[in-house]
Amino acid sequence: MGDNFKQKTISVVTWTAVDRIGQQIFQFIVGLILARLIAPEAFGLIAMLAVFNALSYVLVDSGFGQSIIRKKTSNPQELSTIFFLNVGIGVFLYILLYLSAPAIASFFQQPGLINIARVAFLSIVFNAFYLIPLNVLAIRLDIKSITKGNIAATLLSGTLGIILAFMNVGVWALVWQQVSYHFFKVIFFHLIVHWQPQFYFNKNYLSGHIKFSINLLGTGVLNVIFNNIFTLIIGKFFPIKELGFYYQASKQSETVNYTFVSILAGSTYNIFSHIQEQTERLSRILSEFFQKTALVIIPLQMFLIVCAENLIVSLIGEKWMPAVPYFQLLSAANIVAPLYALNINVLNARGKSRTTFIIEIIKKSMILLAIVAFFSISSKMMIAGYALAGWIAFLITMLAVKKELKRYWTVQVREILPAIGFGLVIGAITWLIGRMENNYYLLTGIQLVSAVILYVTLIRIFYKDIYFTTWKTVKKLIKKK
Repeated sequence: MGDNFKQKTISVVTWTAVDRIGQQIFQFIVGLILARLIAPEAFGLIAMLAVFNALSYVLVDSGFGQSIIRKKTSNPQELSTIFFLNVGIGVFLYILLYLSAPAIASFFQQPGLINIARVAFLSIVFNAFYLIPLNVLAIRLDIKSITKGNIAATLLSGTLGIILAFMNVGVWALVWQQVSYHFFKVIFFHLIVHWQPQFYFNKNYLSGHIKFSINLLGTGVLNVIFNNIFTLIIGKFFPIKELGFYYQASKQSETVNYTFVSILAGSTYNIFSHIQEQTERLSRILSEFFQKTALVIIPLQMFLIVCAENLIVSLIGEKWMPAVPYFQLLSAANIVAPLYALNINVLNARGKSRTTFIIEIIKKSMILLAIVAFFSISSKMMIAGYALAGWIAFLITMLAVKKELKRYWTVQVREILPAIGFGLVIGAITWLIGRMENNYYLLTGIQLVSAVILYVTLIRIFYKDIYFTTWKTVKKLIKKK
């Protein structure tokens, strides 16, 4: 039983990593090409709609996705009820936003946004149609199939976006890339799962999920609003070009952050839910995830902060130089984001969604305070306040985990201290290299190679077990190839 669960855990984490990393690599490459072909103003227009799309995705799911995964729901009538609820909410929101498009365009003072919004919001309806098939695969822990569907949709939609960009259609390349991504996911997930809804709806099935899902819905809504609050503020009160710079910095920083957070959110919640009642075992597995995640993410984010200017200019061109400070501040916020996600997942797996909701309220209150305090100074100061709020919220989750699992916060501190040390050493060396006079491309290459060599050396010296285990796994994969 233990070995079987261990194999499942490895499989879930591995395929989730392949999924997220694969998607991010393709999206990253597509993003670089589009950034060179399309003006910052076009990205600013898409950014203005991001909050409405993201909020709609959360409302369509309404927290029922995680709830049916946690309960391992397999009743076809129960799944059909939630499916029709998802679709009904999706269609309602699309009609509402379609009618609201002129008001949205007026708010941002961008008349051209009306038609763009009405097409872009189609992705909300498509999103509603694949949620249940996606969750069915998650219940089965069939992450391999999820990976295939996600990567296929990413490749096809990215290719379409690039083709349209070369046809000089501007912002429409970004719009159709986004809409087609969700359309392709509808096709692929229904083909993979072979699941069909029954024409059945019973509200009694919903009552068993609402108590748990309502807090997740509240958390999701808060997250969307506050993840996009700077887009709204910069889009409303600053030039659209400035919003384009912020949006591009956010996209680039999320390339790394989303990969790690989504791997952890997508895999560990399922794993933690399976052993939610086994406190000692849950604490042990959390510790293992925590330490290894910190060893990767903290040095990486510190490297990105130090090398931001060279990276941005080398990858997407000098026209995006004003995005550098935004990128650095967002990277600072992302240092603890995956660790925060781990703690939140443990609490939710134990049924403490109300606790995580309260933590999110505290975090968002601190972000609002930062906005009020620094709005008149600069947009960059507001984002610095956002980063600080994320760090404080992470410390609060440590205390919540201590209370729930009797796992003292000092244990988590000891688990991340070596990673901070690694990050400081790598950051200092790459910063010194960056002071040399040379072109951006060469300096970026030297910094990257130096950081990798230094990181591998530090792991080899201080974490021999991780080094040799990883090396054996890599050799195994090469032999299989």
